[in-house]
Amino acid sequence: MESKDATQLNSLTLAFLGDAVFTLFVREKLVTEHDCKSGRLHKMASDYVCAASQARMLEGITPVLTEEEKEVARRCRNCHNPSHAKNAALSDYKKATALEGVLGFLRLTGQNERLNELMNKCTGIIDGGNGNE
Repeated sequence: MESKDATQLNSLTLAFLGDAVFTLFVREKLVTEHDCKSGRLHKMASDYVCAASQARMLEGITPVLTEEEKEVARRCRNCHNPSHAKNAALSDYKKATALEGVLGFLRLTGQNERLNELMNKCTGIIDGGNGNE
């Protein structure tokens, strides 16, 4: 899909896709790096995909986002969402939606190398680094 077409999509649609893309990325990462039962893997995945963690990730990667990615993030962060996470602050939830929107945008526009670069930076932030691993 062309960037101009992807930017016309509803922000929550981009975030919907980005949520799935990032969850799959995290699960694949954990399965390949850890030999443990699925319940433990689920708990570990939750540490990456919760709104508070995703808010930290967005803050950490914002300096390296392109102007186009920043615009997608802004639109997704500011969109009206009738629902929100039960266990998250509204500000964290909005930032998480922004991050997921950027990831969904990159996936739809076929920018897979950039997508993987940003997702690796994001998981690096939670793993205790600055995302430059």
